[in-house]
Amino acid sequence: MKRRIHISFVCFYSLVSYFHSCTAFYLPGLAPVSFCDESSAGEDCQSEIELFVNRLDSVESVLPYEYDVFDFCQDTKERRPSENLGQVLFGERIESSPYKFKFNEDFKCKKVCTKTYKKGARQDMAKLDFLKMGMQLNYQHHWIIDNMPVTWCYDVEDGQKYCNPGFPIGCLVTMDGRAKDACVINSEFNKKNTFYVFNHVDIKITYHSGAAEGWRGARLVAATLEPKSINTDQTNPTCEGPPMEVPVDFDNDVSILYTYSVTFSEDNSIKWASRWDYILVSMPHTNIQWFSIMNSLVIVLFLSGMVAMIMLRTLHKDIARYNQVDQADLIKFSSDERKSFLPYEDAQEESGWKQVHGDVFRPPRKGMLLSVFLGQGTQIFIMTFITLFLACLGFLSPANRGALMTCAVVLWVLLGTPAGYVSARLYKTFGGEKWKTNVLLTALLCPGIVFADFFLMNLILWVEGSSAAIPFGTLVAILALWFGISVPLTFVGAYFGFKKAAIEQPVRTNQIPRQIPEQSFFTKPIPGIVMGGILPFGCIFIQLFFILNSIWSHQMYYMFGFLFLVFIILVITCSEATILLCYFHLCAEDYHWWWRSFLTSGFTAVYLFIYGVHYFFSKLQIVGAASTILYFGYTMIMVLIFFLFTGTIGFFACFWFVNKIYSVVKVD
Repeated sequence: MKRRIHISFVCFYSLVSYFHSCTAFYLPGLAPVSFCDESSAGEDCQSEIELFVNRLDSVESVLPYEYDVFDFCQDTKERRPSENLGQVLFGERIESSPYKFKFNEDFKCKKVCTKTYKKGARQDMAKLDFLKMGMQLNYQHHWIIDNMPVTWCYDVEDGQKYCNPGFPIGCLVTMDGRAKDACVINSEFNKKNTFYVFNHVDIKITYHSGAAEGWRGARLVAATLEPKSINTDQTNPTCEGPPMEVPVDFDNDVSILYTYSVTFSEDNSIKWASRWDYILVSMPHTNIQWFSIMNSLVIVLFLSGMVAMIMLRTLHKDIARYNQVDQADLIKFSSDERKSFLPYEDAQEESGWKQVHGDVFRPPRKGMLLSVFLGQGTQIFIMTFITLFLACLGFLSPANRGALMTCAVVLWVLLGTPAGYVSARLYKTFGGEKWKTNVLLTALLCPGIVFADFFLMNLILWVEGSSAAIPFGTLVAILALWFGISVPLTFVGAYFGFKKAAIEQPVRTNQIPRQIPEQSFFTKPIPGIVMGGILPFGCIFIQLFFILNSIWSHQMYYMFGFLFLVFIILVITCSEATILLCYFHLCAEDYHWWWRSFLTSGFTAVYLFIYGVHYFFSKLQIVGAASTILYFGYTMIMVLIFFLFTGTIGFFACFWFVNKIYSVVKVD
């Protein structure tokens, strides 16, 4: 009962202070595990601490690899905990390790295994070459203890400490004597053209004792390590000696001894519910995030002021002017007085947004494709909103591995009904009659493009032997979710959409299209669309940097509160920017607003792609054709999803605006 009350309090507190606190990570379903000495272990308190190993990845390569692919020490009885869909899609491959220890039992320099590579043996040469490749590209171990990443904490500039949830295999000193990556931490790593293997780790585990708080045992609150390269005596290891060198040229036999030490320390000042804080606090994102929010809010206030000025002043005056000389009111005046109004009326009829009232709701070209995009965009919008909301509550935190991707995929599958309904209803409004084609395209077009791209990327991963390659069974399961659940739900939504009457327009459409006058440069379609995406992108580009870092630089993303706030700001900005440009075009008597409203905010995705290219060349050190193809392949999936998402927001904002202004104008 006490545990439930404690977790409930943590949940409530996380809603109040999720910007700075990590307590949101521990909701019901992630209960703490108690550890005891071996003599007092029982059902509610275990003595053995399991260390799991995950995939290895690198900032210089998009290709992650399983732990077993590298020639490291392996567990004699290898176990793999069950993984959810999100973990499989992200390429996580968790398995048990040969590093065994019990709670509160310190030891020093325990041998794990010895790996020997014979000169001339082709298999040994291949294994050693692969290990050298991992060190050259700075591949990182990712270990897990009690569902926590085992971190490597080291000092950075300004006296701050950075805790990295991974540590390198080793490092390289180049032919010109330049120490790469982790080789800079030790002055003894100075031999040219030499690799240094981190074959020893000092593991330190910090725990919170429950003796003074009424619960049995202890709970782990931190797990850190320090990697070392030591060439020690292999028969009687002491874990002291010079660094473990592996020459670039395989001229002699190489033997690598892997060892580890474990120490325990008690710290009751750290609560179990906030045990991730020491990792996340070392990532100095908060100040930058607040700057991003303030920057975005300034843009929103500017746009809101512009829209308010148009709605309250310009539009109000226009509507009052258009309606003040109603035909019924002219009866009150004499014939001469009525004539005096006619030039005024004729002058007003020459220009303005009211002049296109007979054409503004004329169905657009390619209405089928537009309705399909809007159906898919609605599906993505609802999926994103629910996913971010759950993430804010802590359900999709880093502690709940793979939950974010699993939630997004499941929600997308279950939201086929609103996609089919929106697409069918709009297609019927456009006067379309090919309802079968509409439903099939809504269910298959955009998901098919994403799946085709994803399948090609998976083929590359499979050829390269990467752990990120999705198993065939998982691909079949994804197809079953798509065709077995999402497609039928899309058909159900389309059935109700076509059953409903078409959306009634506030004004009638003329039979003969009105000629559009010559447009200035700024009211032409392409300049307006290009300008429309700048402001929404300006609201998100700082947040985008951290998201790309979490994907490609393997940094931990946890500030979902900021992300949800930026999401709301993005929705408002896309809506207001599209409404502004739509009004300017209607005033210029250009009534082709359907596609333009979608493309204006959707063009933000083009800026996202340009930023992705900039990020690739300026921030990443990715090498190799396969990694480059994978980066841009996955970026294209992100761009397509973002295009549908932002385009849908702009369209429905403009749709509401146009219906609103023409519904209050008196038209003869």
